[in-house]
Amino acid sequence: MDKPLENAALLLIDIQNDYFPGGRFELDGTDAAATQARAALDFFRERGVPVIHVRHESPQPGAPFFLPGTPGAQIHSRVEPRPGEAVVLKHFPNSFRETDLQERLRALGVRHLVVTGMMTLMCVDATVRAAADQGYTVTVLPDACAARALEFNGQKVSAPDVHAAFLAALGMGYARLVPTAEFLAQAGR
Repeated sequence: MDKPLENAALLLIDIQNDYFPGGRFELDGTDAAATQARAALDFFRERGVPVIHVRHESPQPGAPFFLPGTPGAQIHSRVEPRPGEAVVLKHFPNSFRETDLQERLRALGVRHLVVTGMMTLMCVDATVRAAADQGYTVTVLPDACAARALEFNGQKVSAPDVHAAFLAALGMGYARLVPTAEFLAQAGR
């Protein structure tokens, strides 16, 4: 990619308190992922490239996490939005579904999304696929994303394996996968 920041925006998906240690739905590797997401956030801010935060709330009664009005539903302090930065509120894994994300991106002239966030296996996956299907060029910063362990038919799948499997699938046709430091080095040239 010759000009990685041309027509680009940084998308920070659901980097929220409930996913961190002590939260209602802790993921594996949130601190490391948030550190990388913050590096990307600082880089984009310094260059005046658009930044869009996505925040999930679970309005369904009995939802286990991201309850409206709770500290767990707030964006983590490490990547807290600055005044004037866009925050998209969503209620589904796909950040485009029933939100104004598409309109915001069009208004900004964005054609390339650089994605960080949580969970790799759910909201990152759903949003990246939707973005690619809508014609966006997508780059995922894998080390700026986090996942959790799963189980299927009695088979336990570790968080690193879940993370790797979902990223490998996205890399087959939906997105470029580039570690944060490598992407920032390329974009900083």
